[in-house]
Formats: sequence, structure tokens, C-alpha cells
Amino acid sequence: MRATERSVGAVLGSAVGDALGAPFEFRLPGVFREQFPDGVGELCGGGGWDPGEATDDTQMAVLLGESLLERRGLDLPDIFDRFRRWAAADPKDIGLQTEQVLLGGDPWDLAAAMHFQINARAAGNGSLMRASTSAVYFAVRGRAETMDAARRISALTHGDGAAGEGVAILHELVRVALLGEDPLAALPATLAEVAPRHRDRWATVLAPGWHPDDATEFNGAVWPCLGSALWALRTTDSFEDAVAAAVDLGGDTDTVAAVTGMLAGAVHGAGAIPARWTAALHVPLPGFGDRVLSADDLRGLATALASGPPPA
Repeated sequence: MRATERSVGAVLGSAVGDALGAPFEFRLPGVFREQFPDGVGELCGGGGWDPGEATDDTQMAVLLGESLLERRGLDLPDIFDRFRRWAAADPKDIGLQTEQVLLGGDPWDLAAAMHFQINARAAGNGSLMRASTSAVYFAVRGRAETMDAARRISALTHGDGAAGEGVAILHELVRVALLGEDPLAALPATLAEVAPRHRDRWATVLAPGWHPDDATEFNGAVWPCLGSALWALRTTDSFEDAVAAAVDLGGDTDTVAAVTGMLAGAVHGAGAIPARWTAALHVPLPGFGDRVLSADDLRGLATALASGPPPA
């Protein structure tokens, strides 16, 4: 399988997981399987979402990816401005912390840090959920550069370094998967690159024996979100089963499934994503006119991102 096919799988897979999980957000574990007892889940809509409609997870990922392409690299003020324009357009869903940072009136390089200083809590999964496009884009630059980019992008909205380390881990696991290698086998080497003060906690939730029931926080926090995605990838053998397992955990289902879909799409490739899901998928972009991206648009975006940054 070509790396481009895996790159499309990561971006498209994250969006599909997002849309699949959206109607089940904040519901109890097991509800997805109750609705689809034969295991053939659908992008059913509900909870204010149309069938196949992607949420803020994918909307922010698209804005991030388009900035990387149009600015020919990492332009943090530009990314922040795009996020702020989107947030000001009253999207259907936006994380409370992300909204406060983006609309608080502080400059791009201080907003998240000031929010964290005041609130002392900023380890939500809101910077993890949008990472598909940046993970694909920076993969060609290798482990150190992709992990560094992840931390810098996360810090635009999440002042807690634990969130940045989570995105850095996710970036690196996607990079490994795009090479056709096993991201689970890459965990020890990846954890060795995590900042020492965050390493033990991340090692706990990413350990082979960890189960989502072991989580000490709601899965809207960055640690159990990524831990649950790795659990879903580890305990299934197909894209469809992985994202279904993620949604069935309940809680922050759209984001856990988006992160799972990102990893499972990179592992299994775009061809493993059911056509019945991609056919219904659509991504509105509040604040950017009447733009609504289709699955084909996401394929094109992912393909362009797969080329990575231009030579220095």
C-alpha cells in the first residue's frame, strides 16, 4: 500500500470517525452497539447533527491543513487567525477551553498560556482531535520535527504541556503507520521522546494492558482519549471495528472516534473505510462562506499534505 493511500486514510478516517461518533456524544457506553446490534453501523445523525456531518474536530483539522498548504509551512499566527474566525462564526460545537482561548481577545502567542495560568487546567483533547492534517504534513520530516510541530500547534489553544505531548505522540504514531510499520510497536521509542515530567503518565495510559475502564478522568481529557484510541486499534483488526469500538465507549465519542479513525485509517488505508460512510460525509466550515467539503475534497487535501513542507 502506498504512503499516499495511508495519508488519505488518516485524514478521511478521522473525519468519518468524527461523524460516526457525533450523535452518540455524552451518551452511555454500549449505546452504539444497542442501536446497531448487527455491527453494521451507519452515519445516522442525531443530537443536532445531520447524517454524515463532521464536527469541530474535522473543521479545525481542515483549517489547519489549509493553512499549512497555503502558507507553505507552519505559520502559527495564521493558524490562530483561522481558528478565531471559525470560532467567531458560532459553530455548532466548540470546546469550552478552545472557545475561551480563541475569543478571549489575547494575542496568538499568549492566549493559551494566559488561560492556563488563570484556570490551571488545559489538558483537554481539543488539540488532539484536529491533528490528522498536521500529522500527515510533517511525517516526511521525521520523528523530531513532527513531534516538535505537534507541540507548537497544540500550544495555540492548550497551555498544558501534557496536551502537547499527547499530540506529539499521535503525530509520531501516524508517521510510523504511514511508513507501513506498526505504530503500537513504536510506542517505547516514542515515549522516550516525551518530556520527562509527562512521560510516566503517558506510559501508563498507552501500556498494552491499559483499558478505558482504567481511566481516572473523563475521556474528554487528553490522556484517556488517546489511550482509548490505542486500545481500540490494538483490540480490533479492521477500520470499521476500531471506530465502532471507540464510539461504543460512550462519553466524548466524536473525538475518541476521530483519533481512532486517524490511526486506523493510517494503518488500514483509505480503501478500508466503508463507502457507505464516505458517501454521506460532509464538513461545513463556519466563518468561511458556504463551504462544505466532501469526502473527495478531503482526499484531495490529504494528497496535497502528503508531500510535506517544501525544502528549506
